[in-house]
Amino acid sequence: MGKHNLTVMNEFILTGITDRPELQAPLFGLFLIIYMISVVGNWGIIILTKMDSRLQTPMYFFLRHLAITDLGYSTAVGPKMLVNFVVDENKISYYFCAVQLAFLLMFIINELLILSAMSYDRYVAICHPLLYTVIMSQRVCQVLVAILYLYSAFVSFLITIKIFNLSFGGYNVISLFYCDCIPLLSLLCSNTHDIELIILISASFDLISSLLIVLISYLLVFVAILKMKSGEGRHKAFSTCGSHLTVVVVFYGTLIFMYVQPKSSHSFETDTVVSIFYTLVIPVLNPLIYSLRNKDVKYAVQTTWKKICNILSTVRCITWFL
Repeated sequence: MGKHNLTVMNEFILTGITDRPELQAPLFGLFLIIYMISVVGNWGIIILTKMDSRLQTPMYFFLRHLAITDLGYSTAVGPKMLVNFVVDENKISYYFCAVQLAFLLMFIINELLILSAMSYDRYVAICHPLLYTVIMSQRVCQVLVAILYLYSAFVSFLITIKIFNLSFGGYNVISLFYCDCIPLLSLLCSNTHDIELIILISASFDLISSLLIVLISYLLVFVAILKMKSGEGRHKAFSTCGSHLTVVVVFYGTLIFMYVQPKSSHSFETDTVVSIFYTLVIPVLNPLIYSLRNKDVKYAVQTTWKKICNILSTVRCITWFL
């Protein structure tokens, strides 16, 4: 980190979600509930896909890592945002801002890559069912996910280090409720051409390549489904893809709305609402979408709940005898 940064910029001020005092308490309660549902839902998916024998397939392996990713970027933003509702000034330290930005970027990039990997998994399962266990073996899935994590970590840390090695001026107000690269760039007094180019290239590559994989995979899937003679087979294929397609449309649609529009179309209110949606609401929606639309997950929830009830009943009986 540059010495100039350490002396001039020790902290940033976040504008937060609202400056109206009467809304602070209700919004704190609302976002606390949303964040807690996100934590419980995603941890539930992680535990179920790890423990239940019916969920030991590549599709649920990727779903577990999608839940880890959702939990990661909602936690990078959520707790700090909740703290800011109950303090007088929405401050964030220089180093914590860098850490928040690094983890947020890493998990957002990873979400794009995991969603594209899940699309490819559905393509192989439906278009090449006889080769599915060979192409999507446990080893292949583990190596693929490890590469995705390493790549997303590399890009996020590269962007973060580049930004925080530049010099910030005296103005330290970030026009969001968390540290993001776009508002941070506007605070820099150094030449930002290189870092803007890096962000543009990496964002374009990640978004376009992952979206192409999703579109091509599902185009081939739909062609294969339409060729199926069995109505039951078509329904089963559509149902296995429905949940993932819903998640893809919501996540990509939100990111495109947020980042792929002219600067003149941006407003503080709109950007805040969209940022809340993709950092806090989407991590809640994903577990709900997969659990409500997926028979295997619903069955796993029911059997796990019965096991928990049986354990609690046994503990009560032992306690009563003691």
